[in-house]
Amino acid sequence: MESIPVHAIWLAQDDPKKNTAVLAGKRGNLRLHKNLRTLPKRGFILEPLCGKVFGPEDHHVLLEQHGAIVGLDCSWAHIESSVEQVMRKTRLQPRMLPLLLAANPVNWGKPGRLTTAEALATILYLIGKKEQAREVLGAFRWGERFFQLNQEPLDAYAEATTSEELVAVQFEFFDVDLDPSKEE
Repeated sequence: MESIPVHAIWLAQDDPKKNTAVLAGKRGNLRLHKNLRTLPKRGFILEPLCGKVFGPEDHHVLLEQHGAIVGLDCSWAHIESSVEQVMRKTRLQPRMLPLLLAANPVNWGKPGRLTTAEALATILYLIGKKEQAREVLGAFRWGERFFQLNQEPLDAYAEATTSEELVAVQFEFFDVDLDPSKEE
């Protein structure tokens, strides 16, 4: 099976030695971009503020139209300004993820506080590219734990037939405020 093109925009806002996009890029699991002009022209950019969840209606762009998934790699502390900066300069369609728990050591167990690699792996899993999803998280000792921690919601999201159904399913697993800009 053909793999989906996976990319990340790296804004260099955190330690590159601990950065999941940088590490996955070094392993060849994604293409890292510092310049927005080198991004693919068709596909989706994952950013948590857009308000539109990546749903079943979007799958065909990746599976049939050779679209790409692009992760926005920035610090959670600078999310609003980073999203604004990047979205002015790309035609990629913004999408956010359904709610999942982070398995990375920095945000362990926090709903929605995923690393770029976790976010990209989520999209791959939802479109049925489970092996490629595991490859993206393969560089991290906690990578498989992400799938274990989120197995039930991931499978339920993957089975949803519409975005509305997918969004509604979240509340079967999580009872939280979905605004990612709010800090605890």
